[in-house]
Amino acid sequence: MSESPTAVSLFSSGGIGDIALHAAGVRTLVASEILAERAALFQQNFPEATLVVGDIWQTASKIISTAESRLRGGELDIIFATPPCQGMSKNGRGKLLQGIRAGRKPTLDVRNQLMLPTLDVVTALRPKVFVVENVPEMEQTIILSRDGRYIGLLDLIDEILTPLGYTGRSSVIEFADYGVPQRRQRLITVFSRIPSVQAAFLTKQWLPQPTHAKRPSLLEKPWITVEQTIGHLPPLDAGSPQTAKSEIPLHRVPLLDESKYFWVSNTPPGGGAFDNQCVAIDCGYDGNATHGNQRSAGGINQSSKTTPVRCQKCGSLLPRPWVIRDGEHCLMSGFTSAYKRMRGDLPASALTRNLSYACSDQKLHPTQNRVLSLYEACLIHTIDENQYSWIRADGGRVSDKLIRDVIGESIPPLGLKAIFDHILGLVRTDRMLSAA
Repeated sequence: MSESPTAVSLFSSGGIGDIALHAAGVRTLVASEILAERAALFQQNFPEATLVVGDIWQTASKIISTAESRLRGGELDIIFATPPCQGMSKNGRGKLLQGIRAGRKPTLDVRNQLMLPTLDVVTALRPKVFVVENVPEMEQTIILSRDGRYIGLLDLIDEILTPLGYTGRSSVIEFADYGVPQRRQRLITVFSRIPSVQAAFLTKQWLPQPTHAKRPSLLEKPWITVEQTIGHLPPLDAGSPQTAKSEIPLHRVPLLDESKYFWVSNTPPGGGAFDNQCVAIDCGYDGNATHGNQRSAGGINQSSKTTPVRCQKCGSLLPRPWVIRDGEHCLMSGFTSAYKRMRGDLPASALTRNLSYACSDQKLHPTQNRVLSLYEACLIHTIDENQYSWIRADGGRVSDKLIRDVIGESIPPLGLKAIFDHILGLVRTDRMLSAA
């Protein structure tokens, strides 16, 4: 392998994954992204990479020819792909295949078919290592092959790459186990034609050993917590425009309306607003029934329909999420994880594109009356402001929504760097053994 390993990055979005590649000493030669505003972020942060903008179904040949031109006859080290995850199936693969065999054709999400042009790029460029990152549900996902067969997505990768000398493995990893202050489970799939990497597959040494753990041993450190990561920042409060912002760029939060502020401000650390108790001065009853989920007669998991919105002792309105129907307050439909605070003594829950919405899953600050600021989200996602800037190369506006989307669609670069470091170490080992 050359002094500076090379990579092609597919579905690059704003380039958060490429932060990890570059931190591991890898040069991204070519990147591809379909959305112009994300591509402009990538271009600003990685100007040395040649960016191919457009749908990979139409741009695959351009990606290949551009990479070949930039490689100048050399070998490509890594192709890193992060295809869209929204279409990945949560249904059991066995159940899907059983239905297919019985003649019931499933409805398949076309986004999952993006692995087909991705594999066209891989088979043309023959990288030493092919790395795919996605949600754990990828293990269960079925797609339609080019010859009309329904096949598991991972099985298809194996079927196409094995004749080319590749072998591979997949594993679900917890990124908090690699020092990331966020609990984020992702499926990491690695295929390689390099003997030392293939040998590591057999000994289960193809992924780095965790450095952190919820219950650490002598070789591991405790998980990095939310409090350790953002506890030093100036406090914010979503109750007024004056208290909802600071002098730190991106350290600001959206305001909460009067009702939402009532629910959130009465939610205890680690708790959820659906379980809030009576705050009436002359009552304070704390025995009101809490919220929960139950299965319907059809076996569907649904939130409880009987959770009270008024105190069962004094009848006053509880600080629980409500809607008003026909002039009456009714409990808002939702699960217990909505309007819930993160715990300061644990890593954050996974940051999603809805990270700035109080109604999303465990998105409230552990103690302050607000959601996380975008600056805090960057820290929790391990995006270093010295390595990455929220500026578009085309001069366009970088909206808060764009920042949320790019963070929610990516994985923390600190954990990803540990994976790239380990895999590249295996490849270097092979080079040294070959030289000997």
